[in-house]
Amino acid sequence: MADQPANAPAPASPVVRLRRELAAQPVRLAVALLLAVVATAAGIALPLLVRKIVGDFSAHRSLAPGLLMMGAAALGGAVAQALSGLQLARIGERMTYRLRTALMAHALRLPLPVVRARGTGDLAARVTSDAQLLRQVVEVATQLPLAALSVAATLVVMVWIDWVLTVVTVAALVVLTVLVLLILRRMKSNVTGQQDAVGQIAQRFTANLEALTTIKAYRAEPVADRFLAEDAEKLRAVSLTGARLGALVPAVLTLGNQFAMIAVILTGGARLAAGDLQVAAFAAFLLYLLQTVPAVNTLATGFGRLQAGLAARDRCNELLAVPPEADPDDADRTTPTPSPDAPAVVFRSVSYTHAGSDDAALHAVSFGIPRTGLTAVVGPSGAGKSTALSLVGRFVRPSAGSVSVLGHDVRSWPLGALRARIAYVDQAFTLVEASARENLQLGRAGSAGDGELAEALAAVGLAEDVARLPQGLDTVLGRESDLSGGQRQRLALARALLTDADIVLLDEPTSQLDGLNELRFRTIVEQLARSRAVVVVAHRLSTVQHADHVIMMNRGTVVDAADHTTLLTRCVPYRELVASQAGPSFLGDRRLRLPG
Repeated sequence: MADQPANAPAPASPVVRLRRELAAQPVRLAVALLLAVVATAAGIALPLLVRKIVGDFSAHRSLAPGLLMMGAAALGGAVAQALSGLQLARIGERMTYRLRTALMAHALRLPLPVVRARGTGDLAARVTSDAQLLRQVVEVATQLPLAALSVAATLVVMVWIDWVLTVVTVAALVVLTVLVLLILRRMKSNVTGQQDAVGQIAQRFTANLEALTTIKAYRAEPVADRFLAEDAEKLRAVSLTGARLGALVPAVLTLGNQFAMIAVILTGGARLAAGDLQVAAFAAFLLYLLQTVPAVNTLATGFGRLQAGLAARDRCNELLAVPPEADPDDADRTTPTPSPDAPAVVFRSVSYTHAGSDDAALHAVSFGIPRTGLTAVVGPSGAGKSTALSLVGRFVRPSAGSVSVLGHDVRSWPLGALRARIAYVDQAFTLVEASARENLQLGRAGSAGDGELAEALAAVGLAEDVARLPQGLDTVLGRESDLSGGQRQRLALARALLTDADIVLLDEPTSQLDGLNELRFRTIVEQLARSRAVVVVAHRLSTVQHADHVIMMNRGTVVDAADHTTLLTRCVPYRELVASQAGPSFLGDRRLRLPG
């Protein structure tokens, strides 16, 4: 058996740093910036060429040279701008890809309680809308300095043409900038609120889709509609606030630009009348003013988009900062060698309390599970049976006490190596959205051949069902093609049968099996239990009766542990539990007649 799992945990995801992301493709970024500078220079040259053409026209000189230069500048600027945008798009998409893969990989490695507390919808929002908002930072990060450069260069030329008109223009732009910055200060917090609201509605909608059968069966669509509408109303309200802020920016920009234009025209007209300004120079100045307006607009709207991107970055970093499930030193930790004579699992005074709960799910629990054979964990609902299994696989960690696996504390095992020793079938007998072949081989160190897969499917009575799927073993399960509840349960059992793990944990493995398939299950368990420890959380008497070891739990404690017959003799709660499930037919069975 391999000591390491096939897929080792990825290292902890670093936080998102925009400078590092932008510099990840330095050559492409440099080309994009150079092309943008060329486009900006071409735009700045056009008004000067217009001034030359007006002068040539007044002096009755040929207009051809000026027109050719103006056409070349306009065409070259347009081509450079398009190519720069293409390079920036590639940089942005690459950054979004890296961010999304980092977020998804990190989310898959978070502790289960953290994922359940946050909700799948909120996590999905980080990967989708937050990553898309952060994508626009690439464009903004290059647009802002270039727009600033364009404004600065244009102002220099405008000073050269007429410094008085330039002072008037700058005064108007300063007032405009102050007003816009006051609006942008509120936009970042609003974007964070919008994204939180998006995550909330996505979480509730996802949960409703997963429970759609129940919703339809109980005609609960109006109830689900009401809660979704409440979430949608919260999103509408916060988005409306953002829309108001967003609408103010272009309105303020338009008003400021109009005032600047009026001030320049009035001042320029006075200077023309006084003979202090030539018509060609004034025409060129007006063109530069018209060219400055879009650059100022780009700066203002760019800062707004930058605030949205920074808010998304903060949300992504907040998720990436959550510690992953594996310990930081897991990669350097030596995998312990299983002790030959040690029990498979040992609980020593283990307590556990779920997050947000005041009552302990387990309280000072102690028991052992033999290295081989079948162990059944029984008890009423809420006794802590499934929680105990979760502690074995280190899906959750004890609040007190210790859990040992194969003679070593679970904390001394690298997480991947620990789970390579354990096969787990949960209550939902979960399959991933992948082919039947891939589902059967989850966790295996190497691929299984078709013959081995067919043998495992035949053992659980699923060979014909899988063969009838559209692409057989290669059919992707989970959407158009899926299995029934009982079939999914048997496929999960076949997956456990194919594993080479030392410990097999089965949580309610027969809940949806009929009598024939339950017999098959007992045969599989007997086969597995010859060489491994099989732990079954079950309510059915057929499983309990044939167990080598039974652990009776109630209210988070172990009441007793022994074989079935011994517990019937000495453990009153166990006897009452068995009697409550067996009914009159069981009480008349001489083989299992209750003592007393």
